[in-house]
Amino acid sequence: MTTPANAPAGAALDLAGAYRLNPSVALRPEPFGALAYHFGNRRLSFLKAPELVELVRGLDRHPSVGHALAGVPGSRRDAFRRALASLAAADMIIPQRSGTGAP
Repeated sequence: MTTPANAPAGAALDLAGAYRLNPSVALRPEPFGALAYHFGNRRLSFLKAPELVELVRGLDRHPSVGHALAGVPGSRRDAFRRALASLAAADMIIPQRSGTGAP
């Protein structure tokens, strides 16, 4: 689903946590999905499904990764969860800050 170059191993994705696209990451649309480039660490990831691109773009609108994944068909949910874990390990998506004053 996603192929990050030089992603660190062992980083965990907190399904109960809220995430967002790292502001240092640019997504470039491609026919297969998108290229994600991190300007800080120079990592490149391939998001190999347009639906995954939309999920990543909209992560900040959900209270948790689990809620974001609830809209993904069951047959693809595990693959998308693994892709998000890979993106978190590569610092492409990051935890949202709490204390923004939003309910």
